[in-house]
Amino acid sequence: MKVAVLDINGKDTGRKVELSADVFGIEPNTHAVYLDVKQYLANQRQGTHKAKERAEISGSTRKIKKQKGTGTARAGSIKSGVFKGGGRMFGPRPRSYSFKLNKNLKRLARKSALSMKANDKAIFVLEDLSFDAPKTKSFTAVLNSLGLNDKKSLFVLGDLNNNVYLSSRNLKGTEVITNSQLSTYKIMNANSLVLFEGSLEGIETNLSK
Repeated sequence: MKVAVLDINGKDTGRKVELSADVFGIEPNTHAVYLDVKQYLANQRQGTHKAKERAEISGSTRKIKKQKGTGTARAGSIKSGVFKGGGRMFGPRPRSYSFKLNKNLKRLARKSALSMKANDKAIFVLEDLSFDAPKTKSFTAVLNSLGLNDKKSLFVLGDLNNNVYLSSRNLKGTEVITNSQLSTYKIMNANSLVLFEGSLEGIETNLSK
């Protein structure tokens, strides 16, 4: 699959790059994508929720009414969850929501997500760029030239470029990462994927193992 290389003004440079069919041209496995996104979101949960249970509530331990003859249900403690102010029955406890997925499945999920973006014509290849200093205005100009100023976009660098990253940090809906930080969730969450030339080799190497 050949894709034209664009410059920072959104113009065709006349060069084309070949995207690996093993990474950008496979039959997408939607269930693998679902599992990988589910794991990513589960790992974001802190799991610090806690409700006080019966044993943790302050209150008298005396039996609140006699066992028989009242015509109502038996009750032995004011701290029971059936009474107002009582403990929560089966309430949430601190826990980890994370779960494991094997490497092959996660690799398949990322390749599936990239292939889905390629099928949707939502992948741009941009020649490598660098800014002399962090400047949001410079990055906004790149977005405008690519027609991405009102869309969610993910830019993937080959190596960390601090000036490019800082230039994009204040822009809502735009994220800049390196190829080693690429995840299925980030790919699927973006409307458009912008790959810098320097990132292609790293992406294909990481996902072709």
